[in-house]
Amino acid sequence: MERSDLAEGVAGTHVTVCGRVLDGDGQPVPDAVLEIWQADAEGCYAHPEDAHALVAIGKFFGFGRVSVNEQGEFRFTTIKPGQVPGPDGKPQAPHLEMSIFMRGLLRRLVTRVYFPADPANEADAVLSLVPTERRHTLIAQPIGAEPETLVWDVHLQGAHETVFFDY
Repeated sequence: MERSDLAEGVAGTHVTVCGRVLDGDGQPVPDAVLEIWQADAEGCYAHPEDAHALVAIGKFFGFGRVSVNEQGEFRFTTIKPGQVPGPDGKPQAPHLEMSIFMRGLLRRLVTRVYFPADPANEADAVLSLVPTERRHTLIAQPIGAEPETLVWDVHLQGAHETVFFDY
């Protein structure tokens, strides 16, 4: 299923993220829903607790949901978020907060999607907590020569398991 209105009419670099949700055997999960939460291009969340929320622009809500199809595939278009302050006040690398829901899960799975080759990734406090050999599970990859189209697969278990966070 594709969701393309997350960034419609909003300023910023538009990116399309596509991928699959796969089980531990690499088989598609046909009943997952991904929930996206993010800042706008200026690093502002559309949320009353964000001190910068008053400058959030226009129609961008910073939230969306997309269901997978029978092959576990998803696709959505949004904007690349700006850097937001971390718990220590230092800027975090641009990222998408992702929650995954599906039948059989009692709690949502929480992870992040980072952008490839972003220099801010090196100093991101959360990404630096992840062992180097597993960070690739959180960084989307460009498809061919199209830097605005990224692929990011969710592996629920197994050797390629995506890093999930406890919240």
